[in-house]
Amino acid sequence: MPPGLSAAPLGEDRAGELAKVFKALGDPVRLRLRLLSLIASRQGGEVCVCELTPAFDVSQPTISHHLKRLRQAGLIDGERRGTWVYYRVLPEALEGLAAVPRPRAAGAEA
Repeated sequence: MPPGLSAAPLGEDRAGELAKVFKALGDPVRLRLRLLSLIASRQGGEVCVCELTPAFDVSQPTISHHLKRLRQAGLIDGERRGTWVYYRVLPEALEGLAAVPRPRAAGAEA
């Protein structure tokens, strides 16, 4: 698991990767974060786009656009099966996110 921000300064490449991920999650209406949460919490680890669309009050092309952005950020992957695409969260992406905001505990050695 990558170290948190307080373990060592981020290199330029890692900072660029994280900026891309946070940009993908920073949609003003939080649609992408909700999509990520719905996919991550699904029993079996994947969900059909046909199940995601009804959960939101936006059109199917809008959902597809946001899923594409999450994919470009390396947070999810998808597999086409016939007409539908099934999405799953990439665990290593979530592990990397979980490590970021970890401050050092008071009194911890440097």
